[in-house]
Amino acid sequence: MTLAGIAFLANSYIAQRLFPENLLAADLSAALAALVLFIPILKTAISDLVGGEMHMNELVALAILASMAQGDFRTASVVALIMLVSLVIETRTAEGAHASIEGLIRLTPARARLLLEDGTTQEVEVSQLKIGDRVRALPGDTIPADGIIVSGRTSLNEASITGESLPRDKGVDDEVFAGTQNLTGAVEIRVKRVGGDTTIGRVRDLILAAEQTKLPIMRIIDRYVGYYTPTVLMIGGLVWFFTDDMTRVIALLVVACPCALILATPTAMVAALSASARLGILVKDVSDLEGAAKLTAFVLDKTGTLTTGQLGVVRLAPRPGIQPSELLEAAAGAERFSKHPAALALAALAKKANVALADPQDFHEEPGQGIRATVKGETVLAGRATWLQQNRVPDAEIDPADLSEAEGYSVIHVARGGRHLGWIGFQDEVRPEARACVQELEQLDIRRMVMVTGDRQPVAARVAEQIGCREFKAECLPQGKVDLLKSLRSDGYRVAFVGDGVNDAPAIAASDTGIAMGAAGSEIAIHSATVALMNNDLRKLPFLVRLSRGTRAVIYQNLAIGALFIGGGLVLSGLGWLRPIVAALLHNAGALLVVFNSARLIRAGEEF
Repeated sequence: MTLAGIAFLANSYIAQRLFPENLLAADLSAALAALVLFIPILKTAISDLVGGEMHMNELVALAILASMAQGDFRTASVVALIMLVSLVIETRTAEGAHASIEGLIRLTPARARLLLEDGTTQEVEVSQLKIGDRVRALPGDTIPADGIIVSGRTSLNEASITGESLPRDKGVDDEVFAGTQNLTGAVEIRVKRVGGDTTIGRVRDLILAAEQTKLPIMRIIDRYVGYYTPTVLMIGGLVWFFTDDMTRVIALLVVACPCALILATPTAMVAALSASARLGILVKDVSDLEGAAKLTAFVLDKTGTLTTGQLGVVRLAPRPGIQPSELLEAAAGAERFSKHPAALALAALAKKANVALADPQDFHEEPGQGIRATVKGETVLAGRATWLQQNRVPDAEIDPADLSEAEGYSVIHVARGGRHLGWIGFQDEVRPEARACVQELEQLDIRRMVMVTGDRQPVAARVAEQIGCREFKAECLPQGKVDLLKSLRSDGYRVAFVGDGVNDAPAIAASDTGIAMGAAGSEIAIHSATVALMNNDLRKLPFLVRLSRGTRAVIYQNLAIGALFIGGGLVLSGLGWLRPIVAALLHNAGALLVVFNSARLIRAGEEF
């Protein structure tokens, strides 16, 4: 219809030029152009009125009708055309903000390779999968459902879930998520969650729900928009009464369309939601995104948030005459068959240091005490000091000079052939980006940074020093975290609590903004927090604050742009300095400027 209207309008101008003595054909073509271009605007205006809403379309429709009543069909056609073309441009530009969201919705494949009992595969609809089914994923496939790998190894691109660009290696017993891409190997997966219960399904639902929520300022605009159109009509009536110039009234009605004001907030919020979703940051409500801009304090849980939750070797303390490699070889060799976190940390360090390990013989693990095994023909003990002393290793103790340092570690002692070789200190590894995260938050004027943990004071002090956090609270039970948050809020701080979202639910609920780390695959984490980070990248915390503040700034800019164009246009049209066609161009310039300004937010986070 728009193309037909353009053809009639062009024909009108051509006929006017070719047959100036007979304008009937030109006027008839202009009238047809106005009618064809006016129909979609009129339909939308009537639809708004029937739905009890009043937006820009009613004012535009009235302006076009007034032009047509005056017999100025060309002006009516040009105004309608400009409005329709502007609407197309605005829609296409806004779709850029929805692109990542729509892509997320389309991630899950339509079909899956179901493994049958005889070992063959059959292609079925993903909707037919049930919990417990086995599916096969080949290189290049998209994982059809959440599940556990039961056979094979591969690398997966999990950017759709976590926002991480680097692939993750996966093997037997590792969890995989629907919508992630299988890159290298063939794997068999036991289905754990299907359909809307999958992680990607919950993510999709939360994003779509967040799009429908509104900021307080949007609700204020919605509340008063019903008064806007009658007010503009009253102003138009006054202009007509004092000037008796319908052209001024038409220009006023066109330029008064509040398109820029209506688009100011939603375009910015959709662009921000798009940017955050791309990086694996789920925001349940746009007011939560806006609230992050006002945060003045952060309370960060230690274990699993600032640290990896996995032990790492941080100190080898051999006895005089014993080499560190000798101590490591004895301990890692004895613990080789153990699945204890300390044994895994020793094995990782031995591999990194290229220390060859022999298989232990007569392996025995005493729960809560230690390991006894024969390594290269000698009995090796690795465990608590008291346990080694019970096994006739009398000098199994820490040198007094090291006592204060060892208080911050989990310690095992190692003996070989009845002789104490030394001790090894373990610590929950601090995430490499933790210190930079704390520093960046401080640069963003976050006035209070508190680390909380249930660990002992020396352990808490060591981690706090490593990350540069000056304030911490050790031996803090869940109720203690809640009390701390209430205290901070009573002192006037707006507080964010950052935890793993599982055992920190009370603290998350007590904060202004609850942020769950590592929420991928965890239904509790996704639903307990107001903001869920799908991975454990602490750099996303300062990014969230920056994005929130940037979004708020863009909204204020958009509102100023809209108010300036409408206010200026009303004055100019009332004074007769603005023709209807120029008014339509001015109106659309303001609306497009708002959309393009909001679209800048889509690129936020490209550094990740």
